[in-house]
Amino acid sequence: MSTAAAERLGGPQLRLIAYQTHAFPAMRIVPAPVSRAWMDETSARFARRCLPLLMANQSGWHLLSSHLVRITWDGGEACSSIKIEFPDGWAPFPVSSHFGHGIVTWSVPYLFRTPPGYNLLVRGPANWPKDGACPLEGSVEADWAVSSFTMNWKLTRPGITVTFEKDEPVCMILPQRRGELESFDPEVRPLDADPDIAHGFRSWSESRRQFLEELGTSSSTETWQKHYFKGVTQEGLYAEGHQTQLRLNEFSKRTHDSADLSTVQRGRPEPTQKKEGEHNAIRTVEK
Repeated sequence: MSTAAAERLGGPQLRLIAYQTHAFPAMRIVPAPVSRAWMDETSARFARRCLPLLMANQSGWHLLSSHLVRITWDGGEACSSIKIEFPDGWAPFPVSSHFGHGIVTWSVPYLFRTPPGYNLLVRGPANWPKDGACPLEGSVEADWAVSSFTMNWKLTRPGITVTFEKDEPVCMILPQRRGELESFDPEVRPLDADPDIAHGFRSWSESRRQFLEELGTSSSTETWQKHYFKGVTQEGLYAEGHQTQLRLNEFSKRTHDSADLSTVQRGRPEPTQKKEGEHNAIRTVEK
């Protein structure tokens, strides 16, 4: 988080560190961009009007493929049922068939370290459809784990060749505070349980109905309403803290930890004396 963002949120700067385990093949890490080719190709780029899509597009960092890769699966369960081709570039190559069952594996040449209490959600790039392949997601406790992870895709259409271009995103990462999701207490209530919310919803619903009825007629002066995009209700109430874009920091290069980065900040658990009958808090995970 940038200093400005930390000050705005009233908290400390948080560090996300990628320790490079292998120098080659390189795998660039970049903030996920707002644009998607398919969104730009919609009529009048109308998909770019959907702010929730745009925000999700930017919510993390992309890991880019170091090679052009062509993959064909014959539908079988064996590792040999997957044919992987690298038309360009040099070995070592980043993709392998390790699990079979139509799953291909990207080696990720980093060991990530999040602040204490933060997991790392590892997934495919948001809103980036891929014909013939589906990204598999995982949540990693990256504040303590000393093992790296891989990025895996499940092939879905036997007999077709799936191409991943060089510098195409194959993975998206974003930190999540561990335990936060479980702290929510979800409820279902009648709309009228909150008169203010009910009034706001009905006002929006009527405004939307009238807008759609007039769309394309002489009475219509706008092609879309923009209220949510602007962070304002139909009655002119502005939402505090409304965002229309994210400004994620680039991964900077350092050769060592800063002097002020304590052991706890690096996410290394403090040693504790194990009581009789207790197991180690950190265990090697067998695959």
